[in-house]
Amino acid sequence: PPSALRALDERGWPGMALLAAALCLVLGGRPALALEGGLLYPRESPSRELKDLSGLWSFRADWSEPRDAGFVQRWYQQPLRQSGPVIDMPVPASFNEITQDPNLRKYVGWVWYEKEVVPPARWLQKETGTRVVLRIGSAHYYSIVWVNGVQVTEHEGGHLPFEVEIGSLLQPMELCRITVAINNTLTPHTLPPGTIQYLKDESMYPKGYFVQNTRFDFFNYAGIHRPVILYTTPSAYIDDITVTTDLADNIGLLQYLVSVRGSPHYALTLTLRNREGVVVATANGSAGELKVLEPNLWWPYLMNEQPGYLYYLEVTLTTTMNGEVLEDKYTQPVGFRTVEVTSTQFLINGKPFYFHGVNKHEDADIRGKGLDWPLIVKDFNLLRWLGANAFRTSHYPYAEEVMELCDAYGIVVIDECPGVGMRDSANFGNKSLQHHLIVMEELIRRDKNRPSVVMWSVANEPASELAPAAYYFKTVIAHTKAMDPTRPVTFISNAHYARDQGAPYVDVVCVNSYFSWYHDPGHLEVIQLQLNSQFENWYKTHQKPIIQSEYGADAVAGLHSDPPLMFTEEYQAAVLKEYHTVFDQKRKEYVIGELIWNFADFMTEQGISRVLGNKKGIFTRQRQPKSAAFLLKERYWKLANESGFLSSKQNGVCFPQHQAFKCT
Repeated sequence: PPSALRALDERGWPGMALLAAALCLVLGGRPALALEGGLLYPRESPSRELKDLSGLWSFRADWSEPRDAGFVQRWYQQPLRQSGPVIDMPVPASFNEITQDPNLRKYVGWVWYEKEVVPPARWLQKETGTRVVLRIGSAHYYSIVWVNGVQVTEHEGGHLPFEVEIGSLLQPMELCRITVAINNTLTPHTLPPGTIQYLKDESMYPKGYFVQNTRFDFFNYAGIHRPVILYTTPSAYIDDITVTTDLADNIGLLQYLVSVRGSPHYALTLTLRNREGVVVATANGSAGELKVLEPNLWWPYLMNEQPGYLYYLEVTLTTTMNGEVLEDKYTQPVGFRTVEVTSTQFLINGKPFYFHGVNKHEDADIRGKGLDWPLIVKDFNLLRWLGANAFRTSHYPYAEEVMELCDAYGIVVIDECPGVGMRDSANFGNKSLQHHLIVMEELIRRDKNRPSVVMWSVANEPASELAPAAYYFKTVIAHTKAMDPTRPVTFISNAHYARDQGAPYVDVVCVNSYFSWYHDPGHLEVIQLQLNSQFENWYKTHQKPIIQSEYGADAVAGLHSDPPLMFTEEYQAAVLKEYHTVFDQKRKEYVIGELIWNFADFMTEQGISRVLGNKKGIFTRQRQPKSAAFLLKERYWKLANESGFLSSKQNGVCFPQHQAFKCT
């Protein structure tokens, strides 16, 4: 096996056997769930406290040839600094671009993080029965976690949270040492997949030289990318909440299901409040339905004067343990909205919705994919300035903090799993399928209650013309629908319309195409003909609404040419105009959306077609607009005004929200 994987291979990919055993397909094709328990977004309440561990952690990369020194020498058994040199590493952040070491930037293998913290003494008082949970928002790609030298959990996948209870390992007034080993190696069976290639010609390469190959067009940043927190609950606690909403004339229906752990005997009360804190409905019990007369619906941005309207479902658990009354409170934001797909339309709350938005990446200078609040807020301000009402989480689930703002601002989300780069038949076997199903479970478990999420995407540009893709995507999509029957499911295709094996199973066809860029580069005159043919062929074959899920062209900011030439701002704008002409024709029929590639320039692997990354952004990586941004802004506000939902028909209008925001 490749040296970077040897530690994993020899240990049998820890946890995978259990996961595979737990995941079995029952007769009838309905998949059994592999995951247990909920994964509620951590929120403080009278019964719950949070301690954010963001900041500087100790860090070391394992430079041993087999990348297994940390396991052989058991670095987790003592403070990391005692087994060798460490450096400071910020969390959350990718480790790749924090130092001046070019080898660390392209490092493949195990890296080690460590943080020593002192939990509040009140958390550890035995009589209170407090649970202490360690939660990691995201670590790329495979993680093993120890607390005070004891292994507590493992997790595969780089874009979703995982957690574990650690209270039994903590002592009052003593340091809690948290050690996390992370391996960023990608194999044919990971999501996203990759391969390790050994270059064995020792006249050309050093002995043991290898590279990580991938088939996706963004840099494989690694590290702890999202916050690490400790949080508490009572010993009997609200484990999970599932809400779905529906509308019956002027009545909002909220179905709820609450799961409890830690006690078989308990009482549950539920109180639903509107934005102003007024109680609009109450209930008791772990399952039921709340009814709200004349509810304020959750509407997308620019479809209503109060986009993103949220109610707040306060769930209170009461139980008695050891003669004392325990109480746990959790508040779940709720948006009343419905989603429906016809053969030609996408309906939100019964009204046609047209996606005019962007594709994004979690990507920025220095911090890589690390969560960064100033950048997040800047991006949302740019989205609303642009008049964008939607984005796709290309090509992996985004941070929960981002999703929270989508709910609050009314930004519609196509929620995509990390199924990108699946270009080889080896990516469609049973091992890959088992992991893919688990990833969809984790994603739905995390985002199922979000009104902003209107559709799941199970992959981006897979090799869906291959024969195994038919069973693969039939299974993944059926599994997704079994877990969440309330939302449509898609994947993003760049395959031939007649040979795409997965297209029969999607609810909405999403197509990527780059006419006059990757195809017929420089020939703007062919775009309209080719794009029209694309739409006609897909719709005639599948009779499903279509989203142009990617289109665009690279533009180096400040590079100009007239007539337009490739890589100039003028050429990028010209490509967009040609596409828009066809969109305006076909949106009257069955095209239901357009998502530009990309919102901002982003980093990629080095290559002769990439100059410091992909330049298809309408904003630079530093969020400065190119000419195409102003073109798209004019178009998106025009589309919003034409929809008839705006009370004001002025370009650039913004509506007051509970989050202050002004247009200029």
